[in-house]
Amino acid sequence: MLDTRFVRIAGDAGNVKSYAYPARTRVIEGAGSLEIVKDGLPSEYLIERFCAAAIEFEREGAKAIISTCGFLITVQNRIAAAVNIPVMVSALSLYSQVSEKHNGKTVGIITASEASLGDLALKSAGIVRDNVRIVGMEDCEAFVNAILKSKEEQCVTLDRESIEQSVIEKALFLVQRNPRLGAFILECGNLPPYANAISEATGKPVYSILDVTDQLMDRRQ
Repeated sequence: MLDTRFVRIAGDAGNVKSYAYPARTRVIEGAGSLEIVKDGLPSEYLIERFCAAAIEFEREGAKAIISTCGFLITVQNRIAAAVNIPVMVSALSLYSQVSEKHNGKTVGIITASEASLGDLALKSAGIVRDNVRIVGMEDCEAFVNAILKSKEEQCVTLDRESIEQSVIEKALFLVQRNPRLGAFILECGNLPPYANAISEATGKPVYSILDVTDQLMDRRQ
């Protein structure tokens, strides 16, 4: 988990009640939103901290490892190489499966920050920018105040209604602009609580890090 202070509501990747399996979390101290949600790699120090946490989880008997931030796709291979259990830290890793499942239709990606979701992250996920449509939450005040600020500045509580309204509007915008859009992927681990609302509003399936977890755990049965 990133080092944040806002409440992790039901459905958030950082809330253990979001899963159908026993789950535990570990905060990587110093890995705040501003240190990870950016166009580029985290610092080497933080990468090592993520790898160390993965090793600890494996020793404790974990069957699979995910994260609360899809931007960690840039270091997924580093973390995975540190352990012998499945690691998939970003819903962006689902792109090829989602594209194939929906007959190559355009995939919409809703991310914490469109400006920060650069070529390194997309390339790490095997995504060609021209094949997706991306929209970010960086202009949603309620989202920014709770999530896209330093830990000390973050609101403790989330304005869930405002965030849900904003993410639905963004999803509808993508559908209206892209008639061949077949599905959505939620890069951000804070957005799964709104997946059902997005799907109901757009009529499109929505995939998130929670779907990643289901895949990894099914693989371990």
